[in-house]
Amino acid sequence: MALLVRTWNLFHGNAVPPERRAFLEEMVRLATADEPDILCLQEVPVWALARLGAWSGMTSIGAVAARPRLLSARLGKLITDLDHGRLRSALTGQANAVLLAAELKVECQRTWTISRPGEGERRVVQVVQVAGVGTIVNLHVTSGLADRQCLRTATYVEEVVAGDEPVIFCGDTNVKPGEGGTYDALRRAGFSEPAPSIDQILVRGLPSTAPFVWPDDRRRIGGRLLSDHAPVELHVG
Repeated sequence: MALLVRTWNLFHGNAVPPERRAFLEEMVRLATADEPDILCLQEVPVWALARLGAWSGMTSIGAVAARPRLLSARLGKLITDLDHGRLRSALTGQANAVLLAAELKVECQRTWTISRPGEGERRVVQVVQVAGVGTIVNLHVTSGLADRQCLRTATYVEEVVAGDEPVIFCGDTNVKPGEGGTYDALRRAGFSEPAPSIDQILVRGLPSTAPFVWPDDRRRIGGRLLSDHAPVELHVG
């Protein structure tokens, strides 16, 4: 079974340069318009987790990393709507999400904190086991601590995933190929070659195409460049 896998850091719905309003729904609809099988998202405002399924038509599994600073995610959204470009995630919190095509079935899901005390903003990794596919890993790590947190994630994956089970490792690593030890460690663990960016999909135990980074024009709507990250995709199976 051939599957289209995609990952995108949504930049909290902001365009480049950021504007007063956000374009989060437009981003999700763009990323799912061609019906990918697996979509991993990072920098999702917490209030949006409840809407991803309706916007995408996919099964949505969210994981809160940084909780909203106010009484509720909805209140944070109302205030942030005054100027998304200035406030970004200051009040809305931040989450990751894994979206799956309706025919894919979740067997197990875990959320693990990969940041440590003193490492600033809380970061999490999602580990979602999908029947007939394998394990999906979705992470977002902190710049400046990225190599450390990525290697920590790789160790965790080795501990919780059976040795012969396929793994699709996605997300914003904040590490480019040639920097640090992350990609060397993942190669030794049997993962495929990385994309030439900090946003990655690496595969172990399944045949896969080379990762493809979207050109800017593909994520441009109404003349606006959506997000400061480009989606990355590949096919597995």
